[in-house]
Amino acid sequence: MKARINQLELKALHKISQVTGQALNLDQSLEIILSILSEDLTMKRGVVTIIDSETGKLVIRASHGLTNQERKRGVYRFDEGVTGKIFSSNEPIVVPDISNDPLFLNKTGSRDLEKGKLSFIGVPITLNNFPIGVLSVDRLFDEDVSFEEDVRFLSILAAFIAQLISLNKQVKEREKNLVRANLFLKEKISRKSSGFFSIARSPAILEAQQLVKKVAPTKATVLILGESGTGKTLVAQIIHELSARSRNPFIKVNSAALPENLLEAELFGYEKGAFTGATETRSGRVEEADGGTLFLDEIGEMSLPVQAKLLRFLQDKEFERLGSSKTRKVDVRIITATNRDLATATTSGEFRQDLYYRLNVFPIRVPPLRERREDIVGLLSFFTRTLAKEYGSELHFSPKAIEALIRYSWPGNVREMENLLERLAIISENGLIHVDDLTPYITHTAKETPFEIERRLDSLTEMEKRGIVAALQRNNWIQSRAARDLGITLRQMGYRVKKFGLEDYLKKKKIFI
Repeated sequence: MKARINQLELKALHKISQVTGQALNLDQSLEIILSILSEDLTMKRGVVTIIDSETGKLVIRASHGLTNQERKRGVYRFDEGVTGKIFSSNEPIVVPDISNDPLFLNKTGSRDLEKGKLSFIGVPITLNNFPIGVLSVDRLFDEDVSFEEDVRFLSILAAFIAQLISLNKQVKEREKNLVRANLFLKEKISRKSSGFFSIARSPAILEAQQLVKKVAPTKATVLILGESGTGKTLVAQIIHELSARSRNPFIKVNSAALPENLLEAELFGYEKGAFTGATETRSGRVEEADGGTLFLDEIGEMSLPVQAKLLRFLQDKEFERLGSSKTRKVDVRIITATNRDLATATTSGEFRQDLYYRLNVFPIRVPPLRERREDIVGLLSFFTRTLAKEYGSELHFSPKAIEALIRYSWPGNVREMENLLERLAIISENGLIHVDDLTPYITHTAKETPFEIERRLDSLTEMEKRGIVAALQRNNWIQSRAARDLGITLRQMGYRVKKFGLEDYLKKKKIFI
C-alpha cells in the first residue's frame, strides 16, 4: 500500500509542477494545487492561509471545497486555534479526530456534517526560515494512510507553494517598478512637451500643436515631417501619450539604422534557424507594440522590399516572422517620420506610391527653429531651467548673446539648441554667457549686421554648392562616388543635390546615384 501511495504522490507532484507557468496568477495556481490534492489523494477541503499585510491576521488565500461565506469566516490570530499554533510554532500538526480536539475551532463551519470522521493535517509555509502561512487539508480516517507520509508530502508541497508566493511577490514588485518607471517617463515626456508646446508663440508651431491635439485621440496613421532635430520623435510620443493607447507600449524603430535584412527581422521577428545567426526565436517590434504605438523614424530610408512588407501589414494588420508560415495579427497604431520629401521620392521610384498614400493619412509638419524665432527665448528659458536641476546653476545670457541666438539659423534645430546649452552649462564658470562665449559654437555673432550675416551666409552657401558640383564633376556625376570623395553619406549627398537644385541637371544626364 505504501508503494501505491508514493506512486499517487508522484503523479500528483507531476501535475502540480505544471502549475509553475501560471505563477503570475497566484490564487488560480493555489486553487489548482488544492483541487489536485482532493482529486488524486483524497485530501479534502484544502486551504492555504496567508498573513494579511493590512490586518496582520491569517486569512484564507485559496481553498478547495469551501463556499465564499465559509472562506470569509476563516480568519485567525497567530495564537488562535490549530492554524494559529502551526504558524506560531512553525511546526506541522496532525489532529487525528477533529471532534475530540479543543484546539480545532472549525471557524469556517464547513465540517458539521462529518465531525467525528475527519483528521486534520496542517504544515507551515516557510520562506527563508520564517513562516508566511499554513497549508492544511482534511483526511477521512484510513488505517492504510500514514500521517507521517502525509506530513512529509505536504511539507514538500508547502515549500513549493512558498516559492510560488515568493515568485509572485517579485513579479508584483517588478511590475510596480515598471509602473513607476513608466510614470517617470511620462512625466519626462510631459515636461519636454510642455517645453515644446507651452512656450509656442509662432504660428507654425501652434498649427502643429492643434493638429496633434486633433489626431491623438483617433486611430489615424500619422506622418510627421520636418528637418533633423525639430522634435519629430517627441511629437510622436506626445500623440501616443494623449491617445487611448497611452498605457501600452510606445516602440521606436529607426528605419535608417539597420540594413534591409536586419530591419525586416527587427520589425517582424524571426524563428530559430531562419538565417545564419538566428539561434533562437525572437518576436519583432511589431509584436512588442501590440495594443500600443509603433513609431517608424526616418521612414524615407526604408528599402523597397521592406516597404512592400510594411504596406501589407498596414492593409491587413497581418505578418509572418522570418522563417515562419504562421500568420499573426496585432493591434498597432503606426506613426512615421521623415525629413525627406516622400512625394518626390515616389516620383523617382525610391518610395512606393501606394505606401506613401497609406502613411500620408494625417501629415503634421514640425517647423524648423528658424521659422519659429518667436519661440527661441522661451525655449532657452525652458532648457536652462531643466539644466539647472542637473548641473546646479542656471545659465543667464547677455542681451547681445540673446540677439545672436535669435538670429542664428539653427541648422540642427531644437536638438542643436539643447546640446549647445548643455555644453555651456558644463564649461561656464559663473553661468553668465556673453556673445564671445558663443563664437566657437555658432556661425555668427551679434557683432554682425543683418546685411553682413545674410551676405556671409549666401557666400558660404555658394562655396558649399561649388564644392558639391566640383566633386560630382570629378566623379562623372555619380553621387555615391562624389559622396565618398567628400566623406559624407549618400543620403547627405542627396540632400545637398536637392538643396542646390541639381536634380533636374542630373536627370538630364540620367545619373541618379
